[in-house]
Amino acid sequence: MQVGRAKGDLLGSCPRERHLIRKHGVLKRSVMGCVVLVVVLAILWARVGGRHRSVPATRSIPDRSAQPISDLSLTSPLNVPGGGAAPADAYEVYSALYQAPQQEPLVFSDGSVTDIPQVNGNCLQPSTPQEREMTDAFVAANRQSHRWEQRFTIPGGYRLIARSDAAQAQHCLETHFQDQQQCDRFKGIAHVRFLGVPGFDSTHARALVSVVKMCGGFCGSGGIFEVEKTGSEWRRSEADDFTRECSWMY
Repeated sequence: MQVGRAKGDLLGSCPRERHLIRKHGVLKRSVMGCVVLVVVLAILWARVGGRHRSVPATRSIPDRSAQPISDLSLTSPLNVPGGGAAPADAYEVYSALYQAPQQEPLVFSDGSVTDIPQVNGNCLQPSTPQEREMTDAFVAANRQSHRWEQRFTIPGGYRLIARSDAAQAQHCLETHFQDQQQCDRFKGIAHVRFLGVPGFDSTHARALVSVVKMCGGFCGSGGIFEVEKTGSEWRRSEADDFTRECSWMY
């Protein structure tokens, strides 16, 4: 009886105690199984996953809109007063461009003016040495405003007016000639044209010219375009990437 009792004490005489002992053993085996599984997965990841290249970090795209665009009116101003008389070879070029009959009276300001519409700083896009030569010559020729004289040869005739009168004529066009006393002398005018000084290449057979045609203070059109000399005549060249962005309209 004593021996059997002692053996029963070792195994647990209470059924509840025997159940807890068996449950503890199962739990212990489950934990060990999980640990082994984690270790196996870690080894597999080290062998397989380590073979793949790491994904490079994404680089942020710089905000170029925050970068200021050079303002040519500040860094390289044009039309500064004091340039003197316009060069003689410029009259031949512009005279050739107005040989055809016009639908309105031609009125020119006697002060040369050009405008370079700014697309990323400059609308002109030279791609050849000759185009770069013309661009530099054009900018240099128009750094100062020059004075035009009655030396154009235009079959239909033209009128050359002072710069101050050109401003008054624009005002009259803008106000539809309401001030009769000030505007009567400009009746019949539809536009006032401002010409830039041509920029020639070294052969003097190609040039950049500029015409700004105003019908008021904030009304008009203009542009820079290329001309070329064929024989003894100057003609406008076909538009290409060199001057394609150099036309504007209000």
